[in-house]
Amino acid sequence: MNLNTELFERACRVIPGGVNSPVRAFKAVGGTPRFISRAQGAHFWDAEDIRYTDYISSWGPMILGHGHPTVVEAVIKAAQTGFSFGAPTEREIELAEEILKHIPSMQMVRLVSSGTEAAMSAIRLARGATGRKKLIKFEGCYHGHADALLVKAGSGLATFGNPTSAGVPQEVTQHTIVLEYNNLTQLEEAFSLHGKELACLIIEPIAGNMNFVRASASFAKRCRELCSVYGALLIFDEVMTGFRVALGGAQSVMGVTPDITVLGKVIGGGMPLAAFGGSIEVMSQLAPLGPVYQAGTLSGNPVATACGLATLKIISQPNFYTHLSQQTKRLTQGLESAARQSSIALQTDSEGGMFGFFLMDELPQNHAKVMTTDNSRFNRFFHGMLERGHYFAPALYEAGFVSSAHTNSDIDATIAAASEVFQTL
Repeated sequence: MNLNTELFERACRVIPGGVNSPVRAFKAVGGTPRFISRAQGAHFWDAEDIRYTDYISSWGPMILGHGHPTVVEAVIKAAQTGFSFGAPTEREIELAEEILKHIPSMQMVRLVSSGTEAAMSAIRLARGATGRKKLIKFEGCYHGHADALLVKAGSGLATFGNPTSAGVPQEVTQHTIVLEYNNLTQLEEAFSLHGKELACLIIEPIAGNMNFVRASASFAKRCRELCSVYGALLIFDEVMTGFRVALGGAQSVMGVTPDITVLGKVIGGGMPLAAFGGSIEVMSQLAPLGPVYQAGTLSGNPVATACGLATLKIISQPNFYTHLSQQTKRLTQGLESAARQSSIALQTDSEGGMFGFFLMDELPQNHAKVMTTDNSRFNRFFHGMLERGHYFAPALYEAGFVSSAHTNSDIDATIAAASEVFQTL
């Protein structure tokens, strides 16, 4: 029996579904998940010691690739002095200063341990700062698994969202309004109906959980304008895009300034670490300064902050993002070219080290359009690439990631493999 299959069967006996995060189970694409044993640079190896070119990058954090020597050295040094103290450390300040240096919309930042925790806390902060209850989110945007955010669109703007997970009471989501991404008409109407009751609008400026879908410039700008007019706070969820698409995040690419920014993934360099931040006025509402409570035993963990700080210092060097963007575009343009040669409809988009592709004639602008993608054809593409040693996200609705460790030869080999696979679709 294949060792990956053996491990999966063993895992299923002690872990629900055999995995600790659902997308890893290969449910969307079928087949057996690969159990990873080690990683280095742009590659990882499974339990059978088969090597794969890694285009998930631990779902974004590994912007330097795996095992960057400077980062590894920083982590080892930190671990040798202690795993956790439950007391403040100087490195927390250094990491906070490094984050604020690059994201001007943030004047203060609170470190936490996960993106879910950061988004949940940002919404609580917005409600506490405004004294309001209601919030707007967009279908297809994922902000973690907090109850109030596991919501799909209701039947109309006068109604609120419906829970998308068992265990989430309707009462918990009664204040969550779910709109279509990039739909200006719905946005205007929602603010007209509920604007004075809205605490916040939370959005992924580039949505990475319906593959890769950008908020249009006009849509992002109008989100900002309406929040300002009605006194709601604009929250940019940049867990995925922060330090991934640009040094200043997606907000720097779009030229839109949010009130609160949620960060994760890259700022931890692969360790469990996330953050949320904003103006001094807003952040001063947090305990111990203000009435909005938030706490965490492992927040600002000394090993995680060492990993994150080392990562941020490397990616802030000149021309880092120029090179990263070039490598990402080399991949996406190569995939498009390979698809054309086989008369396959394929559209790609990318920013910095984040990319997406759709087996469609045009780039989708919202979740409903993304859902019309040919699932079976994508699944055949995924397995064809996996068999040739190239690991893309095992789900149609996830963005992909390139690291600075991906070489021209890595990417060219991926494109060559894609050319073979497209011929079979």
